[in-house]
Amino acid sequence: MSKVVFITGGSSGIGKAIGEYLHQKNYIVYGTSRNPERYTSTSVFPLLALDVNNTETISAAIQQVLSKEGHIDVLINNAGIGITGPIEETPTDEIRKAYDTNVFGPLEVMKAVIPSMRKRKKGLIINVTSIAGYMGLPYRGIYSATKGSLGIISEAYRMEVQPFGIQITTVAPGDFATNIAAGRYHSPVIKGSPYEAKYQETLEMMNEHVDQGGDPSEIAKKVEKIIDSESPKVHYRVGSFLQKISVWLKRILPSRTYETMLMKHYKLK
Repeated sequence: MSKVVFITGGSSGIGKAIGEYLHQKNYIVYGTSRNPERYTSTSVFPLLALDVNNTETISAAIQQVLSKEGHIDVLINNAGIGITGPIEETPTDEIRKAYDTNVFGPLEVMKAVIPSMRKRKKGLIINVTSIAGYMGLPYRGIYSATKGSLGIISEAYRMEVQPFGIQITTVAPGDFATNIAAGRYHSPVIKGSPYEAKYQETLEMMNEHVDQGGDPSEIAKKVEKIIDSESPKVHYRVGSFLQKISVWLKRILPSRTYETMLMKHYKLK
């Protein structure tokens, strides 16, 4: 029988790419969106209403799938938001919103899905993090922190649910050509701010990296391999050679050396 896959944030970007690819491979795919009615003519798989910041919508969407299919084999926690800015000038409300969406939202979705997986003694959860979550990046510190938090939570949760036959893993994309830049919260570049020039330069660099990023279908193919794996690894990374090696370099280089390397890359030194 075809596996049932539930993808949060399935209306655009990486979530849509994963959903379309798995749909073509004959998986039974359900995506979610805060406003699914906007995408009825462009989505090849069903989109259910779900806001990761609203537990009632999470429960309702999951129950809808369970009522129709009887089970969920794979949960892909993809919904998330970007946020940029000097930490000093980023509004605290926006920081909280990023944590709510990128950390607490996926947690609530996992809590809602795991009981049904435990009953069947099997299930797979793939949390979409980011290569940025492996390091504190200037002017992306809050985003890095939220994705790093989700990665660490996934490591702990993975050990807790393995005795029930449930696997949890993460897939961390680098820069891919999606609409993430348009959906980010950007702290405004403030005239006369001590961060003005460097933040503006970094913002332009980040947007350029996304525009020149890889094809999101690479992530979709990696996700299918993870689904097919009998024993998924703790973490997976998908991106350019430079992005993936940056994680390895952080492990082996002295902290100061790695910091200097990052500062030179972002032209802060």
